[in-house]
Amino acid sequence: MAHFARLDENNVVTTVSVVSNDDMIDENGNEVEALGVAVCEAVVGSGPWVQTSFNSNFRKQYAGVGFTYDADADVFIIPSPFPSWVLNDQHDWEAPVPQPEGDYAWNEETLSWEPIPTENPAP
Repeated sequence: MAHFARLDENNVVTTVSVVSNDDMIDENGNEVEALGVAVCEAVVGSGPWVQTSFNSNFRKQYAGVGFTYDADADVFIIPSPFPSWVLNDQHDWEAPVPQPEGDYAWNEETLSWEPIPTENPAP
């Protein structure tokens, strides 16, 4: 099965649809993305539509609703987890402060990493 992401006017994914691989095969036996796009347009409606890889084999990662497609880099980008985080050169979000080693959670209010409390096991 092939998966296709429908984009809005801001390249944000609004829907992910599934297309049979058989519907994407051309007369030479090659899988062609444009044929999958045509199926999505015929069944679901106009796009734009962009193929996404369920196994993250291309376009960085599998697209989900709310992800953004960067056409220049040809990747899907997850939504920012926090307003203070910035997108790095690998299209991953980074906190403004590096995460320390260990179990920490980001606190957007204080813009800092806080240790995750661990519970003492019962005796």
